[in-house]
Amino acid sequence: MSQKLCEIAHSRAGDKGNTLILSLIPFQESDFNLLVKEVSVEKVKAHFRHQVKGEIIRHVLPELKALQFTCFEALTSGVTTSLALDAHGKSLGYALLEMEIDDSIGL
Repeated sequence: MSQKLCEIAHSRAGDKGNTLILSLIPFQESDFNLLVKEVSVEKVKAHFRHQVKGEIIRHVLPELKALQFTCFEALTSGVTTSLALDAHGKSLGYALLEMEIDDSIGL
């Protein structure tokens, strides 16, 4: 069975020039291991294939029960020079929450 990330997690977004930083935090700490298992760099890269042109690095933060993704070449040309409606990438946190994961895997 699959579900969207928005059903079990929330996200925050930040930016530094043309680099987007997305955090993914489960509502319940018990869902952290599911996120670690299911939300890989490859899946995030595929999900944002039209937006993120560079490398994506995943940071697992077990003390915070959160994941962080650093996405390079993600905001067109950077906040100060972009003509994009969402130059800061804030809406991409919500876009990440639209990703579906397989929650039937026993952990």
